[in-house]
Amino acid sequence: MNFNTVKFLISAQTLQQCPADNGYEVAFAGRSNAGKSSAINTLTRNKGLARTSKTPGRTQLINHFEIEPDKRLVDLPGYGYAKVPKALKAKWDRNLAEYLQNRSSLSGLILLMDIRHPLQDYDQQMLNWAAQARLPVHILLTKADKLKRGPAMNSLLGVEKLLRDMDPGFTLLSAQIFSSLKKTGLPELEEKLTSWLSH
Repeated sequence: MNFNTVKFLISAQTLQQCPADNGYEVAFAGRSNAGKSSAINTLTRNKGLARTSKTPGRTQLINHFEIEPDKRLVDLPGYGYAKVPKALKAKWDRNLAEYLQNRSSLSGLILLMDIRHPLQDYDQQMLNWAAQARLPVHILLTKADKLKRGPAMNSLLGVEKLLRDMDPGFTLLSAQIFSSLKKTGLPELEEKLTSWLSH
């Protein structure tokens, strides 16, 4: 699958504004500072595709990108950012939950976490929402270039231990190390996306 040809499709505030619910799509979710936009831009070799910002929490819409007809990547609003008003946070939560639980074309969720601070409360909430929807989740432990290999592997093993408790056969949950800066783990991410989008 050629991720270099990905192009912006539409921004939606609600599930109703999203593209027709057919084909296959994979959503990217994560805390506002987890490096979600950078990961999408690294994957697509397009630095300007997903907007990166020095101010976390800029992605407030559900952004859809088309890989090829009926195959999409979706950039979900960043969550858990403290400076967002409570009412807006609650609205994002509703939209996220509705999208994750009711979108039938959703084939999987890429959940991004800073490798130095994985499995925060909101991350656990996302895993729980996905579990209720029986949705496969692949965790990207981002910013791996900030750690030496030993601590990075320890972080991965800790996350995998929790995933094994939730999903003993690793049928729905998986994790890997990733760095947008060094492109660490990019082939593994491409392989996972291709398998989810090629049913």
